[in-house]
Amino acid sequence: MNMLGNGLYVAHQVEDALTVLEAELATKRRLGVSEERILAVQNNLANTYYRLGQEDRALRMRQEVYSARLKFSGEEHPSTLRAGYNYADTLSRLERFEEAKSLLLKIIPVARRVLGENEEVVLRMRANYAGALVNASGATLDDIREAVTTLDVVARIARRVLGGAHPITEAIEHNL
Repeated sequence: MNMLGNGLYVAHQVEDALTVLEAELATKRRLGVSEERILAVQNNLANTYYRLGQEDRALRMRQEVYSARLKFSGEEHPSTLRAGYNYADTLSRLERFEEAKSLLLKIIPVARRVLGENEEVVLRMRANYAGALVNASGATLDDIREAVTTLDVVARIARRVLGGAHPITEAIEHNL
């Protein structure tokens, strides 16, 4: 079911993917499969909800996945850090910048320590934090300076590690 749901999603048949993924989640819960496998389906469901314009459902699912990862894997597990980034990214996309900033301030130091400065998700976290700083209501000149400094550092790392033509590098440099 997972392959079918993901294939439909990639083929832009998102409503059909949603039906398959919801059935897969119900089946996995009924069969009592591991929490890890359930969280993977929930992550895919969050992507699907968001793509269908069901942003509130996507956000709730992201929050559930992040909370469950914290509970079962701890704050330093790479899957928890990625789930935290996904949650923060969704908050930012929904223009809930203060919440995104707060979450990113919590997870970025852990991600930098555990995953390292050069990891793709760490670069994304830091770029997302810079965006949240600038876009939050009441952003100060100091916030803007911090955002520019952060993006400058992250852009240099991304260019060195990923190359100038990588989509992440291009996005960071565009935002700079």
